[in-house]
Amino acid sequence: MFANYTLEILYKDEFLVAINKPSGLLVHKSMIDRHEIYYAMKMLKEQLGGQWVYPIHRLDKPTSGVLLFALDSETARKMNEQFREHTIEKKYIAVVRGYVEEEGFIDHPLKEKLDKISDKDASKYKEPQEAQTYYKPLAKVELDFAVGRYDKVRYSLVELTPQTGRKHQLRRHMKHINHHMLGDTKYGRGEHNKFIRSEFGVHRLLLHCTSLAFEHPYTQEKITLSAQLDVVFTQLFKQFNWRYNL
Repeated sequence: MFANYTLEILYKDEFLVAINKPSGLLVHKSMIDRHEIYYAMKMLKEQLGGQWVYPIHRLDKPTSGVLLFALDSETARKMNEQFREHTIEKKYIAVVRGYVEEEGFIDHPLKEKLDKISDKDASKYKEPQEAQTYYKPLAKVELDFAVGRYDKVRYSLVELTPQTGRKHQLRRHMKHINHHMLGDTKYGRGEHNKFIRSEFGVHRLLLHCTSLAFEHPYTQEKITLSAQLDVVFTQLFKQFNWRYNL
């Protein structure tokens, strides 16, 4: 899938580089997906002529959008401080089941998700960690298809702004309020995932990091990076008659 793939570079200077990560690409090599030979760190390093890159944050493998790297360890340290202090703002969009009628705030602690392989020695008795997400409806659609026990299906496009960075936070939070993300094979609803695959050819999680805003660690300039949607999102929006501009 990613053989000869050229990553879209959204921003680059002598300290930082950002890409529009496609869905299905790992950020870095993982014990969980040992069979995967393509991951963003390696591909970007090769694309930059061997320049080592340091990931500042993560996007889940099925999530697409803005992904930021540092080009040296000191810049990585400074940027990680901003993430720890929650001064970096990330915005996502997602397509979820049901009508989301109004904006809201989810304050729902999450138990730490441990990987069976890489976290096998970690304590399994930690208290749930605080987790907060703002959400806002952007569009909705009703389709004349019977899925599950309903005669018609209703979907919403939402904007999500996480205030914390827990593993799978957005997917778990939307499940918590019963608006499961479409294409989510871990926390979503199988009947809806099957429906969008068969009717609309959607074989990915419909979650995309649209923007990332931060203070440049050396110039103190406010930087806002945006990532365009892929063809799966754009075609689905046309079919749903949704208009969305970054």
